[in-house]
Amino acid sequence: MPTRQLGNSDLQITRVGFGAWGISGEGWAFSWGPQDDNESVAAIHRALEMGVNWIDTAAVYGLGHSEEVVARALSEWRGPRPYVFTKCARVWNERREVSTVLKADSILRECEASLRRLRADAIDLYQIHWPAQENPADNEEAWTALQKLKSQGKIRFAGVSNWG
Repeated sequence: MPTRQLGNSDLQITRVGFGAWGISGEGWAFSWGPQDDNESVAAIHRALEMGVNWIDTAAVYGLGHSEEVVARALSEWRGPRPYVFTKCARVWNERREVSTVLKADSILRECEASLRRLRADAIDLYQIHWPAQENPADNEEAWTALQKLKSQGKIRFAGVSNWG
């Protein structure tokens, strides 16, 4: 499968990746409905068999469930490990209501939670999910947190998702 360089990184990614929003399950505001986790794992494996080398997920997808399914699929996968991209800054409360939080302490906690759910030591690409657009200065604290995570080796690269 053809690859291309991702931005200014050293990542060579396939032109097609596996988007894991659809495997997030039910019970949250942006659900695609009930999903069978075994079928989701099989779908990830099939994508990897076809040559896909990256998976995109987010902490908010299924309120963490998508990351857990990705981790399970990768733990059962015997081929080359794909790159894993996930996102931060979309958090939920006990009522499962989702909001954007760009504060550094939140992003640092979110990263630790994603690493646990993904059963990973580092995230290949960690993205701010829906950054502030009306007042982009609100993103500065989030970027500072991402730089800290990168210096700690918890993320390899940082980016944004859904800008514009």
